[in-house]
Amino acid sequence: MRVVQAAEVAPTKYAWQVHARGLRVRAGRRMAVDGLDLRLGRGVHGLLGPNGAGKTSLIRCLASVLRPAGGELEILGQDVVGRSDLRAMRRGLGYLPQDFGYYKRFTVREFVEYMAWLKEMPGRDIPGAVQRAVERVGLADRADDRLKTLSGGMVRRAGIAQAIVNDPELLLLDEPTTGLDPGQRVRFRELLQDLGSDACVVVSTHLVEDVAAACADVTLVAAGALVFQGTPAELAAAGGSGHVGDSPIERGYSALLGGAW
Repeated sequence: MRVVQAAEVAPTKYAWQVHARGLRVRAGRRMAVDGLDLRLGRGVHGLLGPNGAGKTSLIRCLASVLRPAGGELEILGQDVVGRSDLRAMRRGLGYLPQDFGYYKRFTVREFVEYMAWLKEMPGRDIPGAVQRAVERVGLADRADDRLKTLSGGMVRRAGIAQAIVNDPELLLLDEPTTGLDPGQRVRFRELLQDLGSDACVVVSTHLVEDVAAACADVTLVAAGALVFQGTPAELAAAGGSGHVGDSPIERGYSALLGGAW
């Protein structure tokens, strides 16, 4: 498969918020990510790929849920391979899994407060940070409602609130727009662009149009390997009228995967 390298994003406080070299990640008996090189700095980065491409395994590894099986990985300037104490690094992370657990009897506020406490935020900072987070996801009017009374889309927004409550330097979102209606997805894209002005935001999704609208660059993986990294415009330019898809960016996606999606 053809590999296209994008123009590098200018680094900020760290050389790169994410710097992987030859990264290998195992999911069960399978090597889900195999020899991946990746550098991500400030901004919103889309992570695309077909089912089984290794996207979720990669996100879980960047979130320190899965340990690398090989290669090198630096997160927020810290080498995480072989380290046993990752608490300091984790304080700078925000993570929304594709499926996340919660206590249904918690209110939105209690849930986000609890997650802020788990992230070891100073107690004096938590109330204000929680209020800001629920406001940013449009749940201020439901902050004191129990999670079990909310729609699936609202619960998803509560999940986004807990991911951003600590103003993370690296924000990892796995299928964040699942359950959101079209209007909520548009507002979420605007939130992403705001968050990406100060942080490295990685969005794993199968919705190509979300990437086209919100992301500065795209990383396309298949079978655990890098296929493409570039801007949405460069991804769109990789396809043509003979490729599968309803939009230029979908046709570019199809062209780079050889139609195997």
